[in-house]
Amino acid sequence: MTEQQLPSWADPSVSPADLDPQGVSRRQLLRRAGLFGAAFALGPTAVPAAASEQRYGGDDPYLAYLVGDHHIHTVYSHDAKYTFSQLATAGARYGLDWMVFNEHSNFGHANLGAQMEHEEILKARAENPRQLIFQGLEWYIPAAEHCTVFAAPGPHEVDLLTRFELAYDGKLLGYDKGGAADADTARNEAHAVKAIQWLAEQRRNGYVDDVLVLANHPLRLGIDSPHEMRNWRDAAPEIMVGMEGAPGAQGAAIPGWRGTTSIRGEYENKPSAQSWAGYPADAYLTYGGFDWATATVGGLWDAMLAEGKLFSVTTNSDAHRVVFDTWKNGDWPAGQNFDNTGKLPDPVNTDTPQPGSDFWPGQFSRTHVGVTRYGYRAVMAGLRAGRVWLDHGHLLDGLEVRLKREYDHGRGVTLGGRLRVRKGEKLALDVTVTTTSRPNAQGILPELAHVDVIRGAVRGPVTDRDTWRAPDTKVVRSKDVSGREGTYTLRIPLTAGDESFYVRLRGSDGNRNAAGYLGASVDPHGPIPHAPGDGDPWADTWFYSNPIFVDVAGA
Repeated sequence: MTEQQLPSWADPSVSPADLDPQGVSRRQLLRRAGLFGAAFALGPTAVPAAASEQRYGGDDPYLAYLVGDHHIHTVYSHDAKYTFSQLATAGARYGLDWMVFNEHSNFGHANLGAQMEHEEILKARAENPRQLIFQGLEWYIPAAEHCTVFAAPGPHEVDLLTRFELAYDGKLLGYDKGGAADADTARNEAHAVKAIQWLAEQRRNGYVDDVLVLANHPLRLGIDSPHEMRNWRDAAPEIMVGMEGAPGAQGAAIPGWRGTTSIRGEYENKPSAQSWAGYPADAYLTYGGFDWATATVGGLWDAMLAEGKLFSVTTNSDAHRVVFDTWKNGDWPAGQNFDNTGKLPDPVNTDTPQPGSDFWPGQFSRTHVGVTRYGYRAVMAGLRAGRVWLDHGHLLDGLEVRLKREYDHGRGVTLGGRLRVRKGEKLALDVTVTTTSRPNAQGILPELAHVDVIRGAVRGPVTDRDTWRAPDTKVVRSKDVSGREGTYTLRIPLTAGDESFYVRLRGSDGNRNAAGYLGASVDPHGPIPHAPGDGDPWADTWFYSNPIFVDVAGA
C-alpha cells in the first residue's frame, strides 16, 4: 500500500491561511510534538516495548492524535441508508482522519457486497490519499452482541473478512446469543473465542499485516457477560483491544424527536431471557451518553483494568440514519433483495426529515488515537498501544497526558503505557488541555468545566471472571477548569503506595452530573441518566481517556 499523503494540517506546503480554526489548532499541537511535515511522514510507527522497558520509568515518543470512527454503515448493510460516498464525504467534512466501514454480516454481504464495497474503497483511497479508509465487518458474536473487525489494507483484507464472516458469524451460523432454550451457550461462547484466535493467527502468519477487534455497545442488550468479555480479551489481547465506551445513536433522545421513551444510544432495552442475570436494571441505560460499563467508576471497565491488563474504550457514530436528515431508502426493483444484490438501492432525497438516531461520522463522537506518523498501520498500532482518548460534541481540541517521577525531566509515559516506580515514590501527572477553538456542528462553543482523576488498585487476575466491581477505584482529584482557554497544563501530584495502580481521566461541560452509580464517596459528580425522551446530547458532553498503569516494585 502506497504511503498516505499528509493531511492538510500536517503538510508544510499548505498555508495556515488555508486551514480552518480546527486545522490551525491541530497544526499547533503537531508542532509542539515535533512531528510536523517530514517528521510525521517518516517517523517510526511505535517505540518497541523492549526500548521502554530498558529505561526505568519509560520514555514514550511524542505523539500527534488522529481523529476517527470505527463504526459506520452504508448501503452495504441491510439496515442502513447512505452511500459510501455520502458517508466518506461527511467524515471529511467533520474532520476525521480515519474511518472504518464495518457492514453488518449477511449472506448477501459475504457473497456480494463486501467485494463491491471494497472496489469503492480502493477507488476512494486512490482519489483521496489524505483520508485513511479501512474496510471492516460488524461481527455478530456467537452467544453475545456485536464487534467491529477490521484489517490493514492489503491484498487479502476483503478475503479475510468474508472468510471470517462465513466461518464465525453467530447470525449466519445460527449460533444464538445465549439464554434461549435451544441455544448451546457453551458451544457458542467457545466459538467466539476460536474466532478471535483465528484472526490472531492470520496476523501471525502474515496473511494480513494487521487486524483488530473492538466490542460494540456492550451493555445495550446486557448479553455481553463479564466472563465473555474477559475470555475475548485473553484469547488474543493483541487483537481484541477494547470496547465502545460510548455507543453511537447519540441523537436518539433529542426532545420531541423520536419518542417519550427514547434513550441516548438506543439503550431502551430491559433485561431479557438472553441477558446476563448479574447486571442490575440500571446497566441498560447510558450515563452522559456513555455505556454503564465505562461510565460507572468502580464498574466493569475498572474491574477489567484492575487486573493490570489494558482494555481500551472508544466512541463512534454507528451511522445508519442521521437525525433530521431528509434521505429515505430507495425502492427495490422487481425480483431484487439484499441477499441477491449485496446492497440496498441508493437513497432518495425527500426534502422532509426522516426517522433517525445517529450523527454523521465525526459530527458528535470522536476517537483520538496517538501516532508518530501518518498511515493505516500507525492508527492500528496506536489503538493497540492504548494511546486513546475520546470526546463528545467536540468538547476539546487536544489532550496530552504524561505520567513521570516528580523531578524527571523526560517525557515519562502516556495513555496505555506503564511506569515502573518504587514504593512511596512521588509522581507528577501532567495533563495538557487545548480548549475548543470553534463552534461545533450545533453552533455551540463547548467549554470544559472539570477534569477528574480516577485511580484504581491493580490486584491481578480475578477468581470470579463475572465480577463487575473494582471496589478500590474512585475519583481521587477533581480540577475546576471553568473559564480557562487556549492550551494549559495541570500538574497533579500522586504518590505510589504499597501496590500497583492505574489512573485515568474524565471531564465534562459540567451541565449534568451528580453522585455516581456507586455513590458519592466513589464518584462525587459523575454522569447520570437523562429522563426518557429528554436527552439532548449537545447539552451533556464528556471526555474520557485510557489508563496509565503504574507498576510498583515489589508489589
